[in-house]
Amino acid sequence: MVQSHDPRLPLVQEADLENKIVLLRVDHNVVKGGTIQDPFRIDQTIGTIFSIVERGGRPIIMTHIGRPKDKKSGHITVDEATTVTPIAEYLERKLHTKVYCPSFTPEAERGIRSIDTSINLAIRELKDRKIGAIYLPNTRWFRGEEAEANEREAFALQLAGLADVFVNDAFGSWQAHVSTVDITHYLPSYAGYLMQKEIENLSQVLNPTRPFISVVAGAKYNTKIGPLNEIYKKVDTLILGGLIYNTYLCAKYGITIEGVEPEDIEAAAPLVELDHTHRKILELPYLYESDTMAGKFEGKYRIRSVSDLKRGEKLNYILDIARESFDDPRISQTLNSAKTIFVNAVMGYTPHFTEGSIALDSKIDQNADAAKLYGGGDTLQEFKDLCPGLYLSTLDNSKYYFFTGGGTVLKAIEEGTPYGLAPVKALIENGGKIP
Repeated sequence: MVQSHDPRLPLVQEADLENKIVLLRVDHNVVKGGTIQDPFRIDQTIGTIFSIVERGGRPIIMTHIGRPKDKKSGHITVDEATTVTPIAEYLERKLHTKVYCPSFTPEAERGIRSIDTSINLAIRELKDRKIGAIYLPNTRWFRGEEAEANEREAFALQLAGLADVFVNDAFGSWQAHVSTVDITHYLPSYAGYLMQKEIENLSQVLNPTRPFISVVAGAKYNTKIGPLNEIYKKVDTLILGGLIYNTYLCAKYGITIEGVEPEDIEAAAPLVELDHTHRKILELPYLYESDTMAGKFEGKYRIRSVSDLKRGEKLNYILDIARESFDDPRISQTLNSAKTIFVNAVMGYTPHFTEGSIALDSKIDQNADAAKLYGGGDTLQEFKDLCPGLYLSTLDNSKYYFFTGGGTVLKAIEEGTPYGLAPVKALIENGGKIP
């Protein structure tokens, strides 16, 4: 692996793992309604799991799933919708070994209070190689994971008491929780191979070979203001999609589009003003307007041209980019001339409006020389679903990279570095040391 990371970051390949219990934090947040939606994030951590075992370590794995904690009430729901069991079963099939899932009794609406001593037998069996790994319950089922003060420290000590070494391979989990940050105060801690790879490829976005194009879309403008402003500074060209593009068009052309909030239009005004000077935003010229979000019904949708928009005009739902946009010579030439392309975008309102995403991914693939980096679970999922043949052809293509955590990438772009992210910072400050 080419090392392009901060030399202060402690790496798993530097750790002594022989006969050690290794607590491994991953981002296997791929379960919805008790079913794995896409195993990509799991598969990307198998190299780290293999390395730990091959070097004599015995893994205890943990991840978060979904948002079982209600932010307002503080109630934690422990049920099959956010269980790790499907992940453990998937790993058993992939690795041909027993993956044991311990269970701890939750308190009503308060989650799991602690890791009790019932796990000790499983840890002995792990050491004796009677089982291949232990997979802890969803970290967010534990009361201490997102708690404050005493409960937080108690959970960190419980986790530390299970193991000899901590490895963080969960680049997609950037929040400062116990299982990603606090644990580093109590165990020698290291970055896993996936985390290293994510940081390495993120450098292509933060320090790109130019011309650099970014394609960004999203369901709400105000959640992307910070990253969008930073991306704008870095790019040579910015292409927008989704509700972000709708919001931008409203702010620039003085129109209203169904589903776009007035406060978002106001928030987009500074970007419009900025682009009056720097002219970096490349507008996709043809859009799909629909009378309904319920489906793509004949006679209920039409193609609209941005050049025909008139101030004061009110449009129905804009739900996709028409493929004709990507046949426009300006769009084609710009994408074909890029050396780095970063995509964090689903262009249409799926599953009914998919034409824009298919046309975008196909057009980008025609640029054989550019580094093509895709960020975000939704972005990757749509790529795989809409262009399965193209996706399969990219798996061994060194010009493509798919990040496991799109939100983390945007957060790192906003900060200008991955090393300010709380879990990565914790590894640098505390990692590799024997407490």
